[in-house]
Order: sequence, then structure tokens, then C-alpha cells
Amino acid sequence: MPDATIPQGAPHAVVTGASSGIGEAIARRLLADGWHVTGLSRRAGGIAHPAFTHREADLRSEPSILAAAEGLVADAFVHAAGLMGTRPLGELEAATGAGMWQVHVQAGSLLADRLLHGMGGAGRRGGRIVLVGSRTATGAAGRSQYAATKAALTGLARSWAAELAPRGITVNVVSPAATDTPMLADPARASTAPKLPPIGRLIRPAEVAATVAFLLSEDAAAITGQNIVICGGSSL
Repeated sequence: MPDATIPQGAPHAVVTGASSGIGEAIARRLLADGWHVTGLSRRAGGIAHPAFTHREADLRSEPSILAAAEGLVADAFVHAAGLMGTRPLGELEAATGAGMWQVHVQAGSLLADRLLHGMGGAGRRGGRIVLVGSRTATGAAGRSQYAATKAALTGLARSWAAELAPRGITVNVVSPAATDTPMLADPARASTAPKLPPIGRLIRPAEVAATVAFLLSEDAAAITGQNIVICGGSSL
């Protein structure tokens, strides 16, 4: 049954990784834009807003994911949760690669599959799905496992976009370059320091959030199946 905490008629977005970094920035931006937001993450984080609801979810666990999604009806799904492990070929760790695949690809797939059924229902807008990828999806030394999982998001998005376009549901990927988030300080990536984009600074989480907010808006109803890269010139 629908989540009783969501006001009738209010646009509702489910955002993973809403406790920190890009996910938190997206949640805060959507709240400022008048959305009701349900954040899925292992911990609640620091958002205190009457239109924000937190549901505990361990995206490494399928039962936890399915329990968190129970009863949710959403107009939009944003998969922003992520983790990074870096190793060169010859030193790869299978568990690290599997963990990133589970969080980036499998969790996103499970949640999109469950939430899709509530999009485009009676009286609701068509629906929006945005997956947060990475500029490194095209390849980066020492980050092959991470890059592979992020590259998979483009395949998911383009496939889903083709399936869902007739229903008015758009699916896109937003891929930032090095972004100023706690992930940059993760010891797991100590051997591969982020490269400063040509603009002379890291990408700001709020800039990623603004792009996601646009893709969730009515103005972006004709944009689907695209990978929008926010790289500060890194791709030049």
C-alpha cells in the first residue's frame, strides 16, 4: 500500500545515498524545489525537513533493498549511492568488484524495477529515473572495476529509456568528474588521487544536484537515454 507519510498530490522522489555527498545534495535540492523525498541509506544523515523521510537500507543486501522499497510510490527515482575501490590489473580483488557491482548496478536495478510500477499511474506524472554515473566510466587507470560498474549504468539507462519512452518515463545518467565529496577522502582510493579538472577546482555536489533537478522537471520531458557529463573540462 502507498506510504502514508507522503502528502497526496506532492511530487515524490526516492533518492539513494541521501545521507552524504552527491545524494544528500540532490535530496536537499529537490526539497528546496518542493518535492517530498524519501532517502534510502544505511544511516539517516543530517537532513531535517518536514518533507524528508529516511528509510534504512543496506544496498549491498537484496532483502534490505526490497524491505526499504516496500509500499513506496514515486514520481522519480535517483540512484546516487556509490562506493569506490581502486586496484590495478594484477591486484584486483573480486570482493571489491562484486561490492561495487551490487551497489551501483544491482541495487539500482532492483529499486527501479520495484518503483516503476507506481510511475505514470492515475493522476501521476509520467516518471523520471536518473542514475548517477561517473566520467571515469570510459576508462581510468587503476579503476577498472569501478569504471565497469559505472559504464553499465549507461547500458541500463539506454535500454530502459527505449522501453519506457511510450509511457512518458525518461531515464538518464548524470556523470560527474571528480566531485568534492567524502568519497575523495576514502582510504580505498589512496593510490589513485583524483585529477583536478581544467576549470581549476572539483565539481560541486550542488552542480550535480542542479542537473538532476532539471532532468526531473517538466522542461526535460523530451530528454531520455542520455549520459550528461559534468566534467569541468576534463573530457576536452
